[in-house]
Amino acid sequence: MNLKIYLGMLNKAEQTLSESFRQVAEGHAAEPDVHFLCHTLATQCEEHCRLLLPVVQRYGEDRSDNEPERLHAEGLSATREGPVGLLRDLQDLYLLASLVDVTWAMVKQAGSALRDRELLDVVSRCDSETAVQLRWLQTRMKQAAPQALVVAR
Repeated sequence: MNLKIYLGMLNKAEQTLSESFRQVAEGHAAEPDVHFLCHTLATQCEEHCRLLLPVVQRYGEDRSDNEPERLHAEGLSATREGPVGLLRDLQDLYLLASLVDVTWAMVKQAGSALRDRELLDVVSRCDSETAVQLRWLQTRMKQAAPQALVVAR
C-alpha cells in the first residue's frame, strides 16, 4: 500500500508549512495581522500533524529519499523586506498551503477507498482548515498587491 508515502509527504508538508508561517510571522512582525495570524495558522498546522499521528501509526509513514523531488516543498528560509517582499512571502505560503491542500485531497480519496472513518474524520477537519488558510492568504495578497505593485517607493 502506497498510502504511507502520501502520509509521510503530508506530515512533512504540514511541518514545513508551520515553520514557514512562523518565519513569515517573525519576518513581517510590523504587520500585526500577519504576525499574529501566521502564528495561529502555524499552531493549526502542528495540530494537523498531531491529529494525523494515529493514522500514521496505523498505516506507516514513508519519508524516504525515493520520494519524487518535484513533490517535495522546501520551506521559507528567510523573509523578504518591504511591501513586495510581504507579497512574495505570502505567495510562497500559498504555494506550500496548496501542496498541503491537494495532498489532503489525495489522502481523502484513499480513506474513502479504505472506508476508514477515523482517517476521513481527520481529513475533514484538517482539509477544511487548510482551505481557510488558503482563503486568508489569497485575501491578504489581494490587500497587499496595490501597495506593493502600484505605489512608487
